[in-house]
Amino acid sequence: MKFACDGKTRLVGIAVSLVIIAVGAILAFAVNPSGDPAVDPNTSGWILMLVGLAGLLLDILLWESWGPGYLRRRTAVYDEGAYPARRVVREPRRRTVVEDEVVDAPPGPPGPPPP
Repeated sequence: MKFACDGKTRLVGIAVSLVIIAVGAILAFAVNPSGDPAVDPNTSGWILMLVGLAGLLLDILLWESWGPGYLRRRTAVYDEGAYPARRVVREPRRRTVVEDEVVDAPPGPPGPPPP
């Protein structure tokens, strides 16, 4: 199983398989059921360990660098002129023109009110 985040790919199959094996081992060896449980935790633990082991083996066999496709890989070599040259498009530079406006001084405050 792969999760992509920010263009990176992480493989989580091995980690999940190891967690399943660990949980199965805890259920198989460390849990002592009392009474007559409907589901036997020891049997569930062995089943989880087998499922985790099968997932681990499948993940290793289907791993990109070790899997069955490893022997069938081909290396592709391209000539120098196989791809056209990259075209660079440059937009004209923009200029900012600032024009200052000359404004006369505003009139002063109004005079005192008439008597």
